Amino acid sequence: MEMKAVFDLWLENAIGDKDLIEELETIKDNDDEIYERFYTELKFGTAGLRGIIGAGTNRMNIYTVRRATQGLANFLNKKYENPSVAISHDSRIKADLFAREAARVLAANGVKAYISRELQPTPVVSYAVRELGTQAGIMVTASHNPAKYNGYKCYGSDGCQMTDTNANAVFEEIEKVDYFGDAVKLVDFEEGLRSGMIEWIGDDLYESYLVKVQQQSVNPGVCKDSGLKVVYTPLNGAGNKLVRTILNRIGVEDVVIVPEQELPDGNFTTCPYPNPEIREALALGLEMCEKVHPDLLLATDPDSDRVGIAVKTDNGYRLMSGNETGIMLMNYILSCRSQNGTLPENPVAVKTIVTSKLVERVCEKYGCELKNVLTGFKYIGEQILLLEQKHEENRYVFGFEESYGYLAGSYVRDKDAVVASMLICEMAAYYRKQGKTLNEVMNELYDEFGYYYNKTDAFEFEGAAGMQKMADIMSSLRNAHPTEIAGFKVTTASDYLNSYTKDLENGTQEEIHLPKSNVLAYSLQGGGAAIVRPSGTEPKIKVYITAVGTSEEDAKRIAAEMTDSVTKTLGI
Repeated sequence: MEMKAVFDLWLENAIGDKDLIEELETIKDNDDEIYERFYTELKFGTAGLRGIIGAGTNRMNIYTVRRATQGLANFLNKKYENPSVAISHDSRIKADLFAREAARVLAANGVKAYISRELQPTPVVSYAVRELGTQAGIMVTASHNPAKYNGYKCYGSDGCQMTDTNANAVFEEIEKVDYFGDAVKLVDFEEGLRSGMIEWIGDDLYESYLVKVQQQSVNPGVCKDSGLKVVYTPLNGAGNKLVRTILNRIGVEDVVIVPEQELPDGNFTTCPYPNPEIREALALGLEMCEKVHPDLLLATDPDSDRVGIAVKTDNGYRLMSGNETGIMLMNYILSCRSQNGTLPENPVAVKTIVTSKLVERVCEKYGCELKNVLTGFKYIGEQILLLEQKHEENRYVFGFEESYGYLAGSYVRDKDAVVASMLICEMAAYYRKQGKTLNEVMNELYDEFGYYYNKTDAFEFEGAAGMQKMADIMSSLRNAHPTEIAGFKVTTASDYLNSYTKDLENGTQEEIHLPKSNVLAYSLQGGGAAIVRPSGTEPKIKVYITAVGTSEEDAKRIAAEMTDSVTKTLGI
């Protein structure tokens, strides 16, 4: 169907949302604006849907949500008898509306929908799937994207984000569904409640979730009488209630909230890009720190699955990277559990392949097996599932990725800023009682193991010629692995597409038992590393550098030299 005909179809049928009606009327004589909204459809993948809120097939609206949910319902009804789904949302614009629309479609298709009454963190949906025994979960969120975005994230029956196989099967079902007409089934929301096909999730589930979170405490009671002071910002998102509740329960009573960012607000007026990785998002929190002088600043993203921190130093507050926070937590968990006798036999930790190699040194010190997985927290969740299937889930102690996602415990299968916030504060209190700041703790780890500096560069390749250039670069690297980078000898080369790691010193080769992915990784003499991978969503090649030096200045110098060396090798 031609684009203008599709637009006319929407103009005639999109009658369920006054915002859409107004938008369509406004753009009906503007071909460029029509093109932006209708030139393609939002694609459903392992992360579900994500797009700008608005009218059209390339936007997040009630019709794209209903269509996706109808496809999900068709998939579930073919695979299971009497399936059910857990649903929640964060503070995004129209997130509560989209959650209810999804429940209406599921109920009309005989799929029971358990839905939260108010916004909740993403990990709560992962928990609800497992606790309620549902076959899927839906979280309406666009994570840390700007305010104009929303999304629709799907979980499988294991509480992990949907696998490639299932996501592809759902997408096939979605493609069979028309946006309008009888293809999408709907019931009235209140009727769904009366019939029992829609059910509010009870407070007892959130309480049991918090109990599980608190069970991950390494040193129960350490926060009481510690004098720890925290500034917290939920960045106008879903973390406000549960993070503050868990901090209160472990004895962190001196918590100052950034008032402008306390309550849910999908407009994110004080932090246009609500990402705790970015200093600008924490600006108000840092201003508050200069006024009240806490031990640390804690910031959770809008769906509260990621957390960033800034810690007190002699010269103000230092933003910790995702790697640094994860390294400190790994060291804290392993060292304390080793001391107090709670470290399991044959402990297991998990990190993504682009996460700092310093973690390897920490795990080696405490005899903890470290598993490396592909980028994406679902792969960390998958490792917990594999342990669970062998009744060994208690061996899992901690997992994290450099992009500020952390998880202790096996009660959920996604990153969890609630448990991470608890453990960060507990860790800060533990060291505070020893007279140390987290800044000093991190510097001590660098002194012990060397300064590991991580940086990521992204190189753009526009258009069809750019895509071919990216393919040629990856092919060339596969055919001839570099033997040195910035003067450091390459010791191993790993090809995650062809599933092997080659020892370049003795010529031996081992199989990689992970899903195939277009990633090349090189380990260097001295502990450094370089990883090259094309972005899955943008026309970019990303290069992840790990440099090891004697100081921050030394490591940054080496990293710059490594970047130059890699770009020359790539011909960029």
